[in-house]
Amino acid sequence: MRTARGRACRMCSTAVPAPGRGRPALYCSRSCQAKAYRRRKQPPAPAAERTVTPGAPSRRRRQIAEALWRIAAERGLHAASLREVAAEAGVSLRAVQYHFASKHRLLVDALHLLHEENERIARSRIRFDATDPRALLRAVLDEFLPVDAQRTTALRVFAAYYARSLTDPELAEVFLPADQPLERLVAELIATAQHDGGTAAGLDPGREADLLVSGAVGLGQDVLHRRRTLEDVRRTLDYHLDKIFAGDRRTLR
Repeated sequence: MRTARGRACRMCSTAVPAPGRGRPALYCSRSCQAKAYRRRKQPPAPAAERTVTPGAPSRRRRQIAEALWRIAAERGLHAASLREVAAEAGVSLRAVQYHFASKHRLLVDALHLLHEENERIARSRIRFDATDPRALLRAVLDEFLPVDAQRTTALRVFAAYYARSLTDPELAEVFLPADQPLERLVAELIATAQHDGGTAAGLDPGREADLLVSGAVGLGQDVLHRRRTLEDVRRTLDYHLDKIFAGDRRTLR
């Protein structure tokens, strides 16, 4: 692609001055050249995670949101200027501004998309077996831990959003919805097992859910910081699950 002044940068589409002699430059700066190198080294996302469903965001909007996620995970949200996001996504700044009216709109919409993506992937991973509530609850808690690359990146992005949400009410509303769906799901699983006589006596499912979710999230962050190992965190969660399901004969050793 050429512009009036020469070629356009392959990463951000900024005009690259025509050289006086020698081979023409492909990038406008060393920063864009480094981003292009990282992109070539980065393996493509699995095909299952690129499936387009009815009502899904446009390919370009998703491409831009994914670029924001990568920047947030690697450098934090403070580094995610519209120009940096455009360079990371390999699109022009004008394209980002076309799909997202402002940086704040991009932050909010990208967080919505991340929630939707995580829920979709989690549903495909978790086997909902109502006959084994403990195993089901264990699988749900694993979604809060950096078990693989996808969950590790998502947790790092959420951590980047956390500090910002403390001073941004609109982000906070997306980041921590008032109806607390995760806690409610965990409480419902415990309550169902309790109704069937599969838990210890006298439990408050809502309080137990609060402890489990907050504990799993906090322990997951410890794994990201390398303060704890994934195996140690899983043993801690299993310890609490054993206490909850103490009345279930299937958990007795």
